[in-house]
Amino acid sequence: MRLAEYIWVDGTTPSPQLRSKTKVLRENETPQIWGFDGSSTGQAPGESSDCVLYPVYTCPDIFRDELADILVMCEVRDTQLLPHSTNERRECVKIANKYDSQEGWFGIEQEYSLMKNGRPLGFPEVGYPAAQGQYYCSVGAKNTFGREIAEEHMLGCMRAGLNIAGINAEVMPGQWEFQIGGPGVGAVEVSDQLWIARWMLHRVAENYGITVSLEPKPVKGDWNGAGCHTNFSTKRMRESDDAVIEAAEALGEEADLHIRNYGHDIESRLTGEHETCSYTEFRYGVSDRGASIRIPWQCARGVGTDGGYLEDRRPNSNCDPYVVTRLILNTVCTQGNK
Repeated sequence: MRLAEYIWVDGTTPSPQLRSKTKVLRENETPQIWGFDGSSTGQAPGESSDCVLYPVYTCPDIFRDELADILVMCEVRDTQLLPHSTNERRECVKIANKYDSQEGWFGIEQEYSLMKNGRPLGFPEVGYPAAQGQYYCSVGAKNTFGREIAEEHMLGCMRAGLNIAGINAEVMPGQWEFQIGGPGVGAVEVSDQLWIARWMLHRVAENYGITVSLEPKPVKGDWNGAGCHTNFSTKRMRESDDAVIEAAEALGEEADLHIRNYGHDIESRLTGEHETCSYTEFRYGVSDRGASIRIPWQCARGVGTDGGYLEDRRPNSNCDPYVVTRLILNTVCTQGNK
C-alpha cells in the first residue's frame, strides 16, 4: 500500500486557498477520482454537497516515502464530471491547446512572506526593523529570516521533480521568492507545479509553526509588497526582438482585463512605488522594474541562450496561475495571429 495526498483549489473568496486529504492506495492502484464535501470549502450547498476530485498531475510526496507515496493535483468537477465553477484549469487547458503551435513558455517568480504571530519574521514584537535595503539577497542573522524554510522547500521541490529554478531573500524582512518553470514549460504545467509548490511551502512552514502569507501587501507603509512576476515567451518572441515589443504592446491593449484578474487587492501593491507601476497605467521598458512589463536587458541586446521574453510584473502573489497564464497566452497569441 502507499499514500496519495489529493490537493485541490477551494472556493474561498476573494482568494482561493489549498485543501488536501489523504487516500490509501492498494498495490498497483493508480489515483482515481475521489469526492469531498464541497459545503465545507465554499464549493457547494449543504443539500447537494458532493464534489469530485479529478487527478491531473502527480509527483513524489517528499513528506512521506518519496519513492512510493505521491502528491496528486486535482481539478474540481461536479458529479457529472463537468468542470466546477471554481475550476480555472479547464479554461487554461483550452487556451494552451488552442495556441500549442506557438510554444508558449512560462517561468513564474512566487514571492511570499513568512509570518509569526501576525508579523513577518525579522520584525520586532513592537515597532519596525531597520528600513528595507539590506535584506534583499542578504546573508547574516541580522538581515536574513526564515532561510531554513526557504531552503527546505527548494530542496523538496527538487526531490519532487518540479521545475524549480532557484530562491532568494526578498526586499522586506521575512519575504522570500522561488521560481518555477522555464524553457519548455507551458501554461498548464507551470500552473499545476506552482499550486503544488505552494502547498509544499505551507506544509514545510507548518513544521516550524510559521504561517505563509501570499497577501500582496502584508505590511502597509514603506515596505515592498509581494508579487508573482510572470516571465513569458513564444517561439516567435524567442526568435525576434520585434515580436517581444509586439507582445508587450498587445498586453497594454488588454491592461484593464489583466489587472482585474491578477489577484485580490492588487491596488494596494501596484501603487507606482516599491518597484511597481500603478495599476491605473501601463508601460513597458528595458530593465525597468517600475514598469508593468520589463524586457530584460540581455533580450534587448540579443544576449542569452533562451532568446527573447518579457516579464509581466503585475500579477499578485495571491493570483491564480491558471488565470494569469491563460490571459497572457490568449492576449499575446491572439495578437500574433492577426
